[in-house]
Amino acid sequence: MPRRFIDLSVPLENGVKSDPDGFVPEITYMNHQQTAGQITGFFPGLKKDDLPDGEGWAVEFVRLITHNGTHLDAPYHFHSTMDGGKRAITIDEVPLDWCFRPGVKLDFRALPDGYVVTAADVERELQRIGHRLQPYDIVVVNTRAGSAYGNDDYVDAGCGMGYEATIHLLEQGVRVTGTDAWSWDAPFSHTRKKYEATGDARLIWEGHKAGRDIGYCHLEKLHNLEALPPNGYTIACFPTKIRGASAGWTRAVAIVDE
Repeated sequence: MPRRFIDLSVPLENGVKSDPDGFVPEITYMNHQQTAGQITGFFPGLKKDDLPDGEGWAVEFVRLITHNGTHLDAPYHFHSTMDGGKRAITIDEVPLDWCFRPGVKLDFRALPDGYVVTAADVERELQRIGHRLQPYDIVVVNTRAGSAYGNDDYVDAGCGMGYEATIHLLEQGVRVTGTDAWSWDAPFSHTRKKYEATGDARLIWEGHKAGRDIGYCHLEKLHNLEALPPNGYTIACFPTKIRGASAGWTRAVAIVDE
């Protein structure tokens, strides 16, 4: 059976408004002419002119945080505990079985920036697409942020998944979720206004904090979700294995059997 692969990841690159100031990736590129000395240093007596065309290798130095680019967050990122008090697992401990599962897309692009999605919103969308959630489905949400990626307003764009919506998914056996926004939760700029008006700290990062009750992972900075149908495909999102880390980068893809 032929397969089609849909890339759901953003590239790591310089000069893109992908994160708040102070958190953006920094990549230094070194070309073949710049690195000849790196090779000759391994071999006493070797000169640059001895190398084919005088060229070394291409290599890049990359300064990142584990939450740059398309990445998978581990429960440890959300809180020190999960499942009501157990030690939260880190990214190298996430079961790989969670990361290769049927995908389901909820289309929330019409919801306003800063809106906090509820369980009722999730159920309405599941009814619209005619899907009944199964344990370990990977549920991704398509928000307006997907079309804003790279623009100045990206970090502030899109709706967010609140505690109620998140726990509703987790109680049905979902263990990996995802969004094309900067955060699974509503953008901080919108939450800040609600917090200033109410003083209620429970509003801050409420979707993430659902992991205290039921441990789960989520993908952030997904891309190209508008190319996905509501269901009928598999999502692969294996994270880079970083010992004891809160997240790992992933080349997330959807695999469609045709």
